[in-house]
Amino acid sequence: MAETVTARTFSRRRSLAPLLWLGPALVLILLVVLTPVFIMLRTAFRNIDAIGFDHGWAGWRNFRQVFHEPDLHAVLLRTVWWVVAVVVITMVFSLALAALFNQTFPGRRVARWALIAPWAASVFMTAVVFRWMLQPGSGLINVLMHRFGLLDKIGDNASHADWLGRPEAAFWWMIAVAVFVSIPFTTYALLAGLQTIPPEVYEAARVDGSSTMRSYVSITLPLLRPALTVATLINIMNVFNSFPIIWEMTRGGPGDQTATTTVFMYQIKAQSIPEAAAMSVVNFGFVIVIVLVFLKASRWKEQVS
Repeated sequence: MAETVTARTFSRRRSLAPLLWLGPALVLILLVVLTPVFIMLRTAFRNIDAIGFDHGWAGWRNFRQVFHEPDLHAVLLRTVWWVVAVVVITMVFSLALAALFNQTFPGRRVARWALIAPWAASVFMTAVVFRWMLQPGSGLINVLMHRFGLLDKIGDNASHADWLGRPEAAFWWMIAVAVFVSIPFTTYALLAGLQTIPPEVYEAARVDGSSTMRSYVSITLPLLRPALTVATLINIMNVFNSFPIIWEMTRGGPGDQTATTTVFMYQIKAQSIPEAAAMSVVNFGFVIVIVLVFLKASRWKEQVS
């Protein structure tokens, strides 16, 4: 009997041993992720004034205020367009770069190192640099476009050169910057997936007379699908929650004409802290819906099985 109890105790201790290794990570998740989420949810249902005094339970009033914001519909549509445009363009360029870096050519190692630079740099600083380069009078991009004849004299056509002062142009420039900072990670994720494909598969395809394009469509893309799914999913979450690029380049303006839901949430914080918290909850639900739709469309369970 004593031996049975000892064996059970030993078995229980062995089952709890992984907690010694997982414990620090679980505590970090609790403090850094779950605690702010709980505070956000609590704030969304409170009546807090502009200077931070809590006047008690507010029910669903803050959510009703969010859904009655006149600009919310436009912001939601702009957010969807922002995520789709950045992720699709990033994936197209990253597929091409991953295929290139998977080949052997002189200077490949240097080229791979150079690709890390936009990823290693601060996203905030990257946005600041691009904002400087897009200045109407002396920005590097405008100067180069003028020298190559792509833009009229900057002094005579300053309004046309003020890219960040026009919502449509500013939005496309922000998409370009988001793609610029997203490509390195995505390219390396896809490159890792390409390097797991056995060379023998391509050799067999060549023996069967398959062309390069046919092999890419029939072999590379299907075998690369798990890496594509992971890279796309991470990009969707990162781009959806992207704040530094938009805030530093345009502050979401003019007005809120270049704001996504993340920036819009920060903008309404000035008028109501609990309404901003309610917008955070809506934002969180929105990204979950987008991720679930993507996982459903990509049939990720088939890849796991």
